[in-house]
Amino acid sequence: MTPIMLSAGEGRRYAMGKLTAVFKADEDETGCRYSASEWWMEPGFEGVGPHSHVEHEEIFLVIEGAPEILVGDAWRAWEKGAFVRIPAGVMHDFRNRSDKSAALFNIFIPGGFERSMPQIVKWFEEQA
Repeated sequence: MTPIMLSAGEGRRYAMGKLTAVFKADEDETGCRYSASEWWMEPGFEGVGPHSHVEHEEIFLVIEGAPEILVGDAWRAWEKGAFVRIPAGVMHDFRNRSDKSAALFNIFIPGGFERSMPQIVKWFEEQA
């Protein structure tokens, strides 16, 4: 494996209306151990919809704003620096009901989630 060094804003970008994902590392670079990405939400982003991952866990770190994260059946607002771990099989979602941008740094364990991004982008385009 080789080091990955990206400046702010660099990475593979996926635009989905009020949501933009920027992948920093994925399965090809990590041996499928994890994927790392940023999820940028404009004000008023209502989420992707409650969902769970059968074999993968997620880690979120709030890097900007005050997004809300659903874990199980409870929504909670978080501040910059907050850490949330969501085990495999647990229902979750995220949204930004504030009037300022919000962002989450995400680690998906194991990697491979990025394979779904073209279908996710297409779904958002069909919802517009």
